[in-house]
Amino acid sequence: MAQVYLPTPLRRLTNGRARVLTASGTVEEALTELEREFPGLREQLRDSSGEVRGFINVFVNGTEIRQLQGAATPVRASDEISIVPAMAGG
Repeated sequence: MAQVYLPTPLRRLTNGRARVLTASGTVEEALTELEREFPGLREQLRDSSGEVRGFINVFVNGTEIRQLQGAATPVRASDEISIVPAMAGG
């Protein structure tokens, strides 16, 4: 199963879990599975049109999905998915 790593700010919605497993075949399926399992996560990850928010970066094996196939990026059992919110400040 692929591993999904969640940042600290989202762990309040995942009962403190930093990592969850998914058997999903694409990033979209993995995100949808997480959103079903952890209420409130969707509002943090998606905009009103259902797209991943612009300030949320999703990586598969270290490559941002916008450089791959977006949410349709395939996920294999050995893959690592990381959800990383952009940092701001100065």
